[in-house]
Amino acid sequence: MSQVRKQSIISTVFVYAGFFIGFINTYLFTRQGSVFTPTEYGLTNIFIAVGNLMYAFANLGMVSVIYKFYPYYNDNLTKKKNDLLTWSLLVSIIGFCIVVLAGIVFKDLVIRKFGGNSPEFVQYYFWVFPFGFSLLIFSILEVFAWNIRKSIFTTFLKEFFFRFLTLLLIFFLSFKLISNFDTFIKMYAFSYGVVALVLLAYLIWKKEFYITFSISRVTQKFYKKMISMASLIYVGSTIYTIAAFIDTIIIMSLLGTDSVGIFSLGFVIAGLVQAPQRGAVAASIPVLSKAWKDKDYEKINLIYQRSGINLLIASLGIFLIIWLNYADAVTTFKLKPTYIQSEWIFFFLGLARVVDLGTGVNSQIIGTSTFWRFEFISGMILLSLAVPLNYYLVKHYGIIGAGYSTLISLSVYNTIRILFLKRKFNMQPFSLKTIYAIILAFLSYLICYFAFKPMHGFFAMVLKSLVFALLYGGSIVYFDLSPDVLSLWGNVKSRATKKKNHVS
Repeated sequence: MSQVRKQSIISTVFVYAGFFIGFINTYLFTRQGSVFTPTEYGLTNIFIAVGNLMYAFANLGMVSVIYKFYPYYNDNLTKKKNDLLTWSLLVSIIGFCIVVLAGIVFKDLVIRKFGGNSPEFVQYYFWVFPFGFSLLIFSILEVFAWNIRKSIFTTFLKEFFFRFLTLLLIFFLSFKLISNFDTFIKMYAFSYGVVALVLLAYLIWKKEFYITFSISRVTQKFYKKMISMASLIYVGSTIYTIAAFIDTIIIMSLLGTDSVGIFSLGFVIAGLVQAPQRGAVAASIPVLSKAWKDKDYEKINLIYQRSGINLLIASLGIFLIIWLNYADAVTTFKLKPTYIQSEWIFFFLGLARVVDLGTGVNSQIIGTSTFWRFEFISGMILLSLAVPLNYYLVKHYGIIGAGYSTLISLSVYNTIRILFLKRKFNMQPFSLKTIYAIILAFLSYLICYFAFKPMHGFFAMVLKSLVFALLYGGSIVYFDLSPDVLSLWGNVKSRATKKKNHVS
């Protein structure tokens, strides 16, 4: 657990550093006087949504194959004879060629569906493809890097470096180093390509990247299982990705790119709530894969329970601090008035993220187990909820309908996964500490809300946040709700004491 905890903490630091850069980007996109309109800001997020869909369709299940079967390759082959990465890249590139072909064939359908409300997307339709291809290659290399314990560097690239490149492009346009938004969005289309190239260069430098077209004995032994797993996981993960980004696509179709820009602000800020999960997932996947291979169920259950309480504590704290300050932030930082509409979008999306994180790394536990077929079943259930709910609720309630849909869909989805793991392995992420964490979080919120209700502005935001953090964080430590939080607090106190003694 110490290895998972250490990598999770360092990765989370990079995640939040990336979110800080992302906050600057979001501010520059949305502030009053910005060179970007809500439509142009919305278009950058459409690139991300559609790029992720392209990646989901093109990877053909290879990402899941790598993190499930890598331990078998690593235990039985030398690095130079390990052909897992070679076949994963080759199959994924073939998958992307199919996506490109489909994109050409169905271009007229895209124009009919989106040309009326989102003509900007149609204008830059083919520029999304290099973005999607770069995301695909990075994701294959990323999951390989996770398994060789390089998750910290991949987190740095994905969470920080990509946003930093976006920040550079924003400055280039703001200071007229690039002439117009047309040039900006075309350069943005290749930004993830730079990230993927850096990761590739890093793996080559570390002597971890080898291409071999010789079929290894491990591939010969497991290829049937790999094909079977890839086909089911592919469908399941693709369905999950569609469900995750269908809100953006439906809003773009029904309401237009302008509304996507407003929705995107709430979506991006809600991403702060999900940040701790990213580091935990990257650190836990290789450990879970090895634990399933070794049939170490005790370790798996420990990771499940620890991840549940740790991620719940973190996500609740982040969600409630942001909710305390959201409306003040829009006015204090002088965002364009239209963006205040994103306030309740954040509330429902953020609450959905709390539900998702509070159930631990259940997706990774199932995905690395022999019951990975359940990914397909649960994914189908999620999609069958998300698509009609999004369409109906967005059509009838506007962009806030997407928030309702996400909360309902993810709640049902995670409930099904909890029940599955409980029934199959007698594992579940909850305890009395879960209830205590929720109660303490909302008590801390209510105290701060009523105590500082008359106060507004930057100083009030800082004061509310500090008081909430002290109340909530202090109560978590006092009631010993998480051994990992207590261990981290002990390390901080120990280092502070050593530093003090050294100075003395």
